[in-house]
Amino acid sequence: MTTYILVSGAWHAGWCWERVVPQLEAGGHRAIAPDLIGMGQDHTPLSTVTLAKWADQIAAIIREQDEPVVLAGHSRGGIIISEVAERVPQHIATLAYLAAFLVESGETLMSTATKLPRERPVEISIAQEGGTTLVRPEALDATFYNMTESAWVDRARSLVSAEPMAAFTTPLSLTDEKYGSVKRAYIECINDYAIPLALQRIMQDALPCSPVFTLETDHSPFYSAPDELSACLQKIG
Repeated sequence: MTTYILVSGAWHAGWCWERVVPQLEAGGHRAIAPDLIGMGQDHTPLSTVTLAKWADQIAAIIREQDEPVVLAGHSRGGIIISEVAERVPQHIATLAYLAAFLVESGETLMSTATKLPRERPVEISIAQEGGTTLVRPEALDATFYNMTESAWVDRARSLVSAEPMAAFTTPLSLTDEKYGSVKRAYIECINDYAIPLALQRIMQDALPCSPVFTLETDHSPFYSAPDELSACLQKIG
């Protein structure tokens, strides 16, 4: 049995794993998909949320487990799981990056995102007061869920929430001794318009991962291809 901790990406919360968790459990595993502080059903003011608080939150959950876990992060969740590995490397069997930001120490999500000019320029978010953003409805469909059945897109549209911008601009602080000691796996998404495949591979060139799985999906295989995604995660476990 493997314990999976599943960390959602920007504007999303634990709900996005609802098609994956039952499949992992059916395989005899445990799966925990928490709402990050300030996201989903957690109503902590977003003005108080930082990358460090998110990383501390997930590290605390991991310390409660009886065995090293597979820690999976989607999209923005990639920077969180990297920071968690710096905190509790001995409690993590593998870091699993799902179409995620795999960011080098000293870099930020934003600086990494701009390493590749976009072939499909798109404004993903709308800035709000208090340093938060909302995802644009048209970006949700065309950028995150371009291969997802309409009923699941509608569900996502009803559940996405505001995102604190602070995490996007916080440099990661990672060491070879801690973060670098944890095994890394990557799940690529070929038809990803949010983090294009070319950028996914640029990040992997800088921080190699093994194994690497490739899915012919959009940015959100937890909804568009839950069977294939669950199978990949179980191979990592």
